[in-house]
Amino acid sequence: MTDIAAEIVLGLVAAIPLGEGRTYSVSGERIAVFRARSGELYAVQAECPHKGGPLADGLLGGTTLICPLHAWKFALRSGEALMGSCGLRIFAVRRDEDGRIVVTMPACEHYAESRIR
Repeated sequence: MTDIAAEIVLGLVAAIPLGEGRTYSVSGERIAVFRARSGELYAVQAECPHKGGPLADGLLGGTTLICPLHAWKFALRSGEALMGSCGLRIFAVRRDEDGRIVVTMPACEHYAESRIR
């Protein structure tokens, strides 16, 4: 087992309009990336922990995300549930010097093996 986290380029930041999110698949894991109206990027698990709602289709207000299915609310910075009983898994995300979205995938055996092949 390895403890190496990996940075993955997902595409251009410009592909996500301000105030919206998009879903990406990274080594079998689905993540939702949001571009707040301020331009900040956030990355969280793609499905709501309540009923699996597609979080990238949710409403974004500042740094609060509202699930499109049952209106559970989450803080994008921390993943904390603001309304509901389960929080979200968050991922480190940044914009690189070329305007691309770069997400850091945490180290785990499955992920490391899939990157080596």
